Order: sequence, then C-alpha cells, then structure tokens
Amino acid sequence: MRRAWWWALLALGIAGAIVFYLLTMPKTVPASALPAHDPDLANGEYMFIAGGCAECHAQPLAKCKDTKTKDKLVLAGGRCLKTPFGIFNVPNISPDKDSGIGTWSTLDFVNAMKRGVAPGGTHLYPAFPYTSYQRMTYEDLIDLKAYLDTLPAVKNKVPPHQLTFPYNVRRGLGLWQLLYVDGKTFTPDPKQSEEVNRGAYLAGGPGHCSECHSSRNSLGGIIEGEAYAGARNPEGKGRIPNITPSHDGLADWSAEDIAYFLETGNTPEFDVVGGLMVPVQENVAKLRPEDRAAFAAFLKSLPPRPDAVPKKKKSDPGDSNNGDGDDADADADGAPRQPDGAE
Repeated sequence: MRRAWWWALLALGIAGAIVFYLLTMPKTVPASALPAHDPDLANGEYMFIAGGCAECHAQPLAKCKDTKTKDKLVLAGGRCLKTPFGIFNVPNISPDKDSGIGTWSTLDFVNAMKRGVAPGGTHLYPAFPYTSYQRMTYEDLIDLKAYLDTLPAVKNKVPPHQLTFPYNVRRGLGLWQLLYVDGKTFTPDPKQSEEVNRGAYLAGGPGHCSECHSSRNSLGGIIEGEAYAGARNPEGKGRIPNITPSHDGLADWSAEDIAYFLETGNTPEFDVVGGLMVPVQENVAKLRPEDRAAFAAFLKSLPPRPDAVPKKKKSDPGDSNNGDGDDADADADGAPRQPDGAE
C-alpha cells in the first residue's frame, strides 16, 4: 500500500513538472510577423531618447548605484537596482559580440522587447520593462535596434543578478508572463483624439511611465486600477507621485502646465524637477513639442485616481525627527504633484 502511495506521488510530481514545463515555454514572435521596413536611424535615435535607454544601460560613473554616467552612448551596463526581489544588475546592450547584444538579430531584439525572451529562449526579468515595450510598433523597434547597432561596442561583463528564491528560478517567469505579457502592439482608442492616442503610445510604450508611477501587487505586476496613481519607490525611501488628474495628482495643472514642465523642468508652483525625474524630464525635453503636448493631453485624459500610496501625516513641529531631511513620504523623483492640502 505504501509503495502504491509513493508511485502515485511520483506520478503527480512528474505530471506537475510536465505541466510547469509546458506553461513556462517561451512564446516568441515569428519572423513572418516582422514587416518589410528599411530602418530609419533618426527615428531609432528618437525612440532611444523617448525610452530613456541610457538612464539604465549607460555605464555608471563609478559605483553601480551612481545615476551619473560616463557617456550616455556607452551602453556597457553595470548599474545595480535594489528591489524587494533582490539586486538586478543592468546588462550591457552595446553592440559588443562577447558581452553585449552584438550577435542579436533584429528578431532577437523584437522578442526581447515584445515577449521578454532572449536568444536561446531565456526568460528576461521584468526589471527590464518589456511589459511596456511590448506595445511599441515593429517599425519603431526595428529602427531602435538599427540605431543601437551604430553605438560603440564596449566589452564589459556584467555580474549575474542576486535574487532570492523563488525569484532566481528564471523558468518560473514563464508563468508570470502568462499574466502580464501578450506581445500586442498599442491599439489607438477610437474615442480619443489623435493627440491623446499619440501620448498614450509614448507614455505606455517607449516612455514606460506606468512602470514607475503605478503600484504593484505581490507578484510585481501593475495594479490596473491604480495605474499612474503613484507608487512606493522600489529603490528606497519616498514615493513616486500620482500623475492622474485628481486632487492628489495633477488636477490643478493644465495640459500647457504639464507640457511646459516636461520642456523646462519648472512647475506651476515655481518649483523645479529633482531626483530620479531629472534625466526623464531632460529626455522628454528633447522630443518634439507636439509629442510633449501629446504626453500632457494623455495624462489629462486619465481617470482621476486617489493616491495609491497614502501620505503620512505631517510630523508635529516638536517632533525630533522633523526637519532632518529624511522624509519617508517625500516624492522620490520630484515629478509633478499637488501641494499638500490643495484640496
């Protein structure tokens, strides 16, 4: 009888392993899906700027935590991102054939961006925001790959990620991707204007704004009902602000205010951009004025949502912790937000 139980358990284990293997098999874009398209290097550079690729992949100035870089076109990787799941070491995406992506084909690149799958069928961790990049058009991705191929090839072997179990089991990402990755390109909303749809594409695709400005569940997936309503800073203290048109967000900002902020870094309250938002704003400032206006129109079209991360009550004036510069409720990126009490 006991032997029968062991055989039954063994059979269940084998069956479970087979199901796990099948469910986690990498799903890729077939070559036939790529359109006949001559790469446009100028547009590739534009997508590079809109996507802020250098902010993660450019080699840090000294330590891996440095946000300053040696050269924004030297994409040797080396930054480290501390998260609740462990430390992610940002890879080399220069055209180097040994330590970068110099051997990747355009199809390989598209699969990484749209399906989160590297050559050889390796699942990529979503610290690389392919959940947003999957919405980009094939043409923009082809252009971006062609532009990346023109940048300096730099030999730099990046150490592997340092993740805790079970997050260090890459194969398990196949289950996560079943929930959050479909590889579909952005579809314009016929009820919205061309300008709003352009902004939605830029913000939700190359710009990947929701990746920082949205709260996540225990699996690390974006909570759709809290999209753009702010989030805790995954790399430390503070929070990423709400950028929906609510009283907790941008209700008092006009579309012109938002576009001006994106161009200059100046807020309607005569404040300036700071923190993690600085390089983002500097990139968006390089985009065409009509695209900054499209960003603004899209943000104003979002449903108003309350802060997804509740604000802490202000410290009592006599509190010994008040004024020490360590405000756990401060906005981590200096992005636009309503002043406290603006209701």
